[in-house]
Amino acid sequence: MRLSLATPALCLFLAVPLWAQGTTAITGVSVVPMTRDTVLRDMTIVLRDGRIQALGPARTTRVPAGARRVDGRGRFVIPGLADMHTHLFADGPVPDSAGAAELGVILANGVTVIRLMIGTPEHLALRREIEAGRVMAPRLWIASPQLTGGETENAMVVRTPEEARAAVSRAAEAGYDFVKLTLDLSPEVYDAIVQEAAGRRIPVVGHVDPRVGVARALAAGQHIEHLDNYMESVLADSAPSRVSVSDLGLFRAKNWETLDHVDDRKIAQIAGATARSGTFTSATVSIFKLAFGIGETDEAIQSRPDWQHMPAAWRRGYMNARQRFWSNPPTPERRARYVEVRNKLVKAIADSGGRIMAGSDSPEWLHVYGFALHRELEALVGAGLTPFQALQAATVHPAAFLGDKEWGTLEPGKRADLVLLGANPLQDITNTTRIEAVMGNGRWLDRAALDAMRRRGSAAIGGTP
Repeated sequence: MRLSLATPALCLFLAVPLWAQGTTAITGVSVVPMTRDTVLRDMTIVLRDGRIQALGPARTTRVPAGARRVDGRGRFVIPGLADMHTHLFADGPVPDSAGAAELGVILANGVTVIRLMIGTPEHLALRREIEAGRVMAPRLWIASPQLTGGETENAMVVRTPEEARAAVSRAAEAGYDFVKLTLDLSPEVYDAIVQEAAGRRIPVVGHVDPRVGVARALAAGQHIEHLDNYMESVLADSAPSRVSVSDLGLFRAKNWETLDHVDDRKIAQIAGATARSGTFTSATVSIFKLAFGIGETDEAIQSRPDWQHMPAAWRRGYMNARQRFWSNPPTPERRARYVEVRNKLVKAIADSGGRIMAGSDSPEWLHVYGFALHRELEALVGAGLTPFQALQAATVHPAAFLGDKEWGTLEPGKRADLVLLGANPLQDITNTTRIEAVMGNGRWLDRAALDAMRRRGSAAIGGTP
């Protein structure tokens, strides 16, 4: 189904009480500006028509007459968060008309910018509705339909260099922001994609086919998702196999044996190469760690708020897939090594000066958009990043990647995309979940409005209210 102005979901959030215009002042609040690793105490932020008009000490910052006041005492403000790798249920198993409500769930979790990683024409139409102010949602950056060598959903199948160049041209002309790659791409096809994309000035992002490899992808300037093919890159030269547990390799029991042959010295080498390439890395730490490394109980999965935001068929499918994997899992030692190596890669890239971006890859493996971004931040801290570095991965680095100087830090003149929290995230990164209000696109959403958006999102995709 295609979106149209008559689609009821497009007007869904206009019923939510919003302060779309005018002046709002948050007084006495602690500010995490993200310009440096600090907290500015007892501050006042004046927000006018979607911009930060003033930010300064409460004792000296004037609140304009008639401004709506928000008591920020005991609370913390951070920039709006970005999820740089996410999808929607409306991309596949539920009607496209649910997309607007799904985006509301993401915004209700403090995520004000997202990168949809397998784009569709419906996403482009929805972005126009958001920009026109008819849908309350995060700002959208949209990758192309996936370029792949095999038939699959939402894909442009490319098996020859000529097909590859034509697909890149179509993606650029349609208005997508990136060319998204998955798998089954030969080196010749890959090179054609990269060359055409460079000519079209459209970035290449996504997976790395084993035949291409990380080194070639970094040299081409590709921004790599999920640490794809990094596990193969850190195998010792003496390893009996060059095929490891990246991507679909996770599901082949034999591949897990390669974890016994990781050369830790190569972690620093590939991390340094990543940093020097100037690319950005969306590592997707949390889902891979929880789904395949540590494991989760049924009770833990079903107790999360995500559970009510999944279509029933989706739940069943992933619970069945999870059962198949865990009915004969890799040894605890190899699973622990898998988590350890991926964590070391993330920290080494950051320590080398590489720029990590937070990307959840939700909804995937029983983790739903919005909620999953906060778990990704927690997983980045678990990998050795500081809370400030984890927040950079969801604010400063995405803004730099997108070339958008309008957000990512809290400073006068910038967009007023921000999140009001009940506790300090620099002290404990899990405090990013303690959301009391969100401002996005110049509109203020208090806790009641955010809860209403979550309920509507669950209903739209057929979840449990």
